[in-house]
Amino acid sequence: MTTTSAVRTDQQIQRDVLAELDWDAQTRATEVGVTVARGVVTLTGQVDSYARRWAVERCAHRVRGVRAVASDLAVDLPAADRRTDADIAIAASRALEWDSFVPAERLDVTVADGWIMLRGEVEFGFQRRTAERELRRLRGVRGVTNLVEVRPPTPPSDEQKRIDLRRLLLRRTGTERIDARVDGDTVVLDGVVSAWWQREDAERAAWALPGVREVHVAIVVSG
Repeated sequence: MTTTSAVRTDQQIQRDVLAELDWDAQTRATEVGVTVARGVVTLTGQVDSYARRWAVERCAHRVRGVRAVASDLAVDLPAADRRTDADIAIAASRALEWDSFVPAERLDVTVADGWIMLRGEVEFGFQRRTAERELRRLRGVRGVTNLVEVRPPTPPSDEQKRIDLRRLLLRRTGTERIDARVDGDTVVLDGVVSAWWQREDAERAAWALPGVREVHVAIVVSG
């Protein structure tokens, strides 16, 4: 049952998103426009890097009551941060090679006009996400399209993945109020928790399952 404290007005959510942007050292609140309609946050404006755009989007997702985030943020790189596609490709390849959790030998990088296209195969969803995280931090990157496939050597059944995930969620969050549904390579998390860290831990747990490519989080933080 949804508690009264979980229901928030669009004005409250807008105020808190702006406060979160102002608090986070990686973002600049004055660069971003924030509007909210029925819990859906729309971000507009212009930022100076893809990494900053991602940080702004994460700030919005962290706010209690946000149902979804639509990002219309444009990335306009300053002259000092612009790099050739060849330079970005070299830097991207090295970044992947230096991360011990990323199977760089199974990934391919293509760069066009500052936009990175990432392809290949990995065994776990967290490897796919880690590779993208490494690339979006690079200077000169305007965006990343992640087309990496998640293919475990012996994929477990959906029911086995659901059972394993339920046990993992209980161990990590200490609550049975999170519902997990598994459909092939997609996990949907629903329910109500009392703290943001429980929501984030539940998402991380879902990404740790073999073969997971997408995780949709609809967990409400009521505390």
